[in-house]
Amino acid sequence: MGIGRFVYTPILPLMHAQAGLSAGAGAHLATANYGGYLAGALAGTLLPRLVRSAAVLRGCLLALVASLAAMPLTHDTTAWLLLRLGAGAFSALIFVIAASSLLVRLQDQPAHLQGWAFGGVGAGIALSGLLVLMLRSAGTWQAAWWASAALAALLVPVSWGLRPGPDSPDPSAPSVPRVRTPKPRTHRWFSALLVSYTLEGIGYIIAGTFLVAAIEQSSPGWFGSGAWVLVGLAAVPSSALWAALGRRWSRPGLLLAALCVQAVGIALPALTGGVAAALISAVLFGATFIGVSTLALGTGSHLRFPRAVALLTAGYSAGQILGPLLAAPLLHHGYRQALILAAATVLAAALAALVLRVGFPHHMPRAEHPVRRPVSAVDPRHGAVASGRSGARTAE
Repeated sequence: MGIGRFVYTPILPLMHAQAGLSAGAGAHLATANYGGYLAGALAGTLLPRLVRSAAVLRGCLLALVASLAAMPLTHDTTAWLLLRLGAGAFSALIFVIAASSLLVRLQDQPAHLQGWAFGGVGAGIALSGLLVLMLRSAGTWQAAWWASAALAALLVPVSWGLRPGPDSPDPSAPSVPRVRTPKPRTHRWFSALLVSYTLEGIGYIIAGTFLVAAIEQSSPGWFGSGAWVLVGLAAVPSSALWAALGRRWSRPGLLLAALCVQAVGIALPALTGGVAAALISAVLFGATFIGVSTLALGTGSHLRFPRAVALLTAGYSAGQILGPLLAAPLLHHGYRQALILAAATVLAAALAALVLRVGFPHHMPRAEHPVRRPVSAVDPRHGAVASGRSGARTAE
């Protein structure tokens, strides 16, 4: 997903130079990808069975690779738009399915395991950026797309066995009497989380779209692409790091901290030039943008709001469409004002995260509890001596 979604950023300069792609058309291709991402997220929201289907996941993996391989087969801008639109939709469904599966299946495992899995997006960014950087001087834009498709194809078999989250309780499981507890009302906190994550989508995508170009304005041409590789490398361990910090601090507090750090990273190239500022900016941006997603989606899952992952992803992707539209009028005199707007928007997201912290329910009661019953000395379900407690597991 990291390759299919983000390889367009380092390939774009090659398409400008070699394929005759105009700046306006390049922006339209990016917007098509964001629109496709929103469509995929909305599909996951409106049709929840999609995100619980292994067939949908596998179909999206294959279709995403095909969309990359098809880009160099044409020079038609309309075809490119459709391909990037599809790539966005496939990426969103892959992300929602994978995130939902991780949050369900690893909920009782160490939190850093989820973080390393989310870091796969950063690994895809770094690998594809490094691939394009190697082809930048000797290769063509077509070779860059084909190479990225081949790289993504190599990862499909590894992803093939991922199982989406369960669609419904296992019908073969023994029925256990349950005592229902009142469902906690979490709309207030989820609303604040949705606002924060949507604003993050606006600020993040402005930086993600123009950060490389802003760095290249004051640095050697290859340095912008190198900075993008650094963004990916910093993103790989970031989610695991934020998850590890979650053992000491609450998710809302960490979300607030990550957003503040990201705002500083985005603002640096706008406030000061130089290689050092560019490197620090790339590291801070890479170290937070996936971590923010991990924290936000984990918080939504903790609140047990219905279809939280899909709803948050939809808000995030809507922000990604809105971001370039808000920044476009500011690009006439370079990228400084656009980056300042992005940093200010991320700070607004931090304010919403601050509201989220107020009264946040850190300990959620279980939705349902099985009735505990005493058992005989030999439990027939286990064929072993029982210790006086039921062998039934608590179900969520």
